[in-house]
Amino acid sequence: MRRLLAVACALALAAPAAAGGGAASLKIRNVEVGDYPTVRFAVVAPRALARPPAVLEGGRPAAGLEARNLGRSKSIVLAVDRSQSMAGRAISDASDAARAFVAVKPGSDRIAVVAVASKALSLTGFSGSTIDADSALRTIEVDRRYGTALFDSVVLSARALAGEPRRGRVIILLTDGQETTSAASLATAIRAANKAHAHVYPIGIESRDFRPAPLKRLARATGGSYYRAASSRALAAVYASIADELQRTWQVTYVTSARPGDTLALRVSAPGLAPGRADLAVPAGAGVGAVTPARGRSLPGIFYRHRLGPNLLGLAVGACVLLGILALSAARPGARLRRRLAPHVESERKRAEWQAPRERFATASAILRATERAFGNLRLWRRLHALIERADVPLTTVELVYIAAGIAFVLGLLAGVLAAPPLAILLTMAGGFALPIAFLWSKARRRIDAIEAQLPDLLITIAASLKAGHSFRQGLQAVVDEGQPPASDEFKRVLTDARLGRPMDDALGEMADRLGSKNLRFVITAVTIQRQVGGSLAGIFDMVADTVRQRQQFARKIRSLTAMGRMSAYVLAGIPFFLAFAITAMNPEYMAPLYTTSTGHKLIAVGLVMMAIGSLLLKKIVSFRG
Repeated sequence: MRRLLAVACALALAAPAAAGGGAASLKIRNVEVGDYPTVRFAVVAPRALARPPAVLEGGRPAAGLEARNLGRSKSIVLAVDRSQSMAGRAISDASDAARAFVAVKPGSDRIAVVAVASKALSLTGFSGSTIDADSALRTIEVDRRYGTALFDSVVLSARALAGEPRRGRVIILLTDGQETTSAASLATAIRAANKAHAHVYPIGIESRDFRPAPLKRLARATGGSYYRAASSRALAAVYASIADELQRTWQVTYVTSARPGDTLALRVSAPGLAPGRADLAVPAGAGVGAVTPARGRSLPGIFYRHRLGPNLLGLAVGACVLLGILALSAARPGARLRRRLAPHVESERKRAEWQAPRERFATASAILRATERAFGNLRLWRRLHALIERADVPLTTVELVYIAAGIAFVLGLLAGVLAAPPLAILLTMAGGFALPIAFLWSKARRRIDAIEAQLPDLLITIAASLKAGHSFRQGLQAVVDEGQPPASDEFKRVLTDARLGRPMDDALGEMADRLGSKNLRFVITAVTIQRQVGGSLAGIFDMVADTVRQRQQFARKIRSLTAMGRMSAYVLAGIPFFLAFAITAMNPEYMAPLYTTSTGHKLIAVGLVMMAIGSLLLKKIVSFRG
């Protein structure tokens, strides 16, 4: 019973100076129009609200209303006085009370600690973890120099909060003395806090000589509350009262319809509570020469702040339009012979597979043809076409591009729905666009490897056919009849080209270019030279087959000798990701600063760059070109 009475007395001593009558009504605090046409103010309810309060401006609902509860997710600066007047039990009680406040904070809150003495000093950066703040508060000591820089600490805290991603921002300032050594004035501190949209909650350990007027003015001008404590023993209850008030405080922003010089009535309401009222007075010069702050985060801040921003944006858009016009006006050189040969080269099955996508995209055929004409002469477009042919996939280049663009759009839309940052959305879209291209590259690589594995046996088959008295063309036909795909399909295409009147050397050269195999290029070059200068083709095929087999055996030997190095590279590249995932799963708060702070993001970027450089070095070590 005595403990309950003591807690009740402590809560009574910790009641904010602004508390008074009308406990069942909403209160509006600190109406700001400095970012006209955006209006900001704080709404304090007598009890926690499940839903944000409704706002009427001049009797009409406010436009673009956003209300955030300060008890859910916010950034907090704990500014603790450690001047000489706090020596003894006062500094110990202040440390214990602040640590208790940190220990019970919501997991989404980010806390930083600032020491107030002869100079304002930042002890920790913002972190969702309680480790740094608890350690700084546990080891805080009284300053040896005389002075209390209260206003400088508010300015320092406000500047730190201005860079925080969370829009809920709070400064809790604890002191038992007066301002003595600040370079900033009270007005400067108020302007800095309002510029950072931070609510200041001063706590005064009052004594006979204590003057709370500056702290009350600071709290009133920033939308916070002033709290008094009769002694340092009541600080724990004071911090509990502040936490309770934050649960009942809503930070409201909306876009006003009032013009400069107008005065409109604000009214906030919530079910079961008396409405709160205040006047919104827009200064006559509001908004002159200012940039509207109600903007998105899709573009860097320079496009909004700097006077050259709109010009730079216009130049970028104009450059994109010009590039589009140049691309549309570019004419692709015709491939008439290729189109005429295609129906004869492909089998009936492949022709049906190639025709099916065209029928499915019949309604968009005009767009596909226009895209093909516009970008068909680009080097990248031709590379995609070669990749499709190597992978032997029933798609055209324009269909592949639109499929990749569709995947990129869908993944970017999902990232946008999940409220990802613009950079993450762009990276997601880039990854989605590269996904089908990477699949084709992998399929083409496997097909080329299969052809190279069949190459020695195919050369021996051609040599045996030549030794039996058959012609070179009959030897290729034997490969087509007795061989296995994919090599037999490629040689069948060569024979079809030759039957239609194309020179055999040109058909073989195109096959080598199409597949991009070094061993096949080596074989085709040797055969072409031998056919031109004359000699025994059977002998050259036997020799080339033996050379290709030895090259493949040598490559396998090198690959086996470098297996340990390649596995070491894989392990070294995978360990950081595995450890990051494991530690995050076991202790998310420990890893939170790495993911939620700018310093953590820089460390991640530096780590990825160093890993990329190390991977390239390891790849260079284990690579061999024979």
